Amino acid sequence: MTEQRVLVAGIGNIFLGDDAFGVEVVRRLVARPLPDGVRVADFGIRGFDLAYALLDAYDLAILVDALPRGGAPGTLYVLEPDVAALDAASAVAVDAHTIDPVQVLCLVKAMDGQPRRILVVGCEPATLDADEEGAMGLSAPVQAAVDEAVGLVEAWIARALGEPPGPARAGGGAVAP
Repeated sequence: MTEQRVLVAGIGNIFLGDDAFGVEVVRRLVARPLPDGVRVADFGIRGFDLAYALLDAYDLAILVDALPRGGAPGTLYVLEPDVAALDAASAVAVDAHTIDPVQVLCLVKAMDGQPRRILVVGCEPATLDADEEGAMGLSAPVQAAVDEAVGLVEAWIARALGEPPGPARAGGGAVAP
């Protein structure tokens, strides 16, 4: 049996407030023990780098990002995009200095990539400062959701690898795998 491979990709801009959520989650994950076959990386705003990483045939890719959906700030979401339904022609709009996960997935599809399974673990932001000055640091509700998101990602990793989640991997209850 071949070893399952999991990519955990932190997405976001540390200069735009809560947009740094994914970056902070992976920063904490890399400091924790993780099973073999798991790669955790901070992709920041490097969409092309993420697209090329997704071409590497991971069994599961977990993208961690700020995800405005209209909920209360700090709310966690888990979404599974339908990659087959994405239009590869949309990839032409990918910008090397920003990252839009949907555009990255379209680029992967345009490069004949076939991601097996993609999950997006997102957090409802309180602030996404896009003015000229930007903003460093997460808002209080998003900062409070980081540890829960780490546990949630660890639970999805354990599930993908066929391992029972341990006490340190509990998802905290908001969203369970």
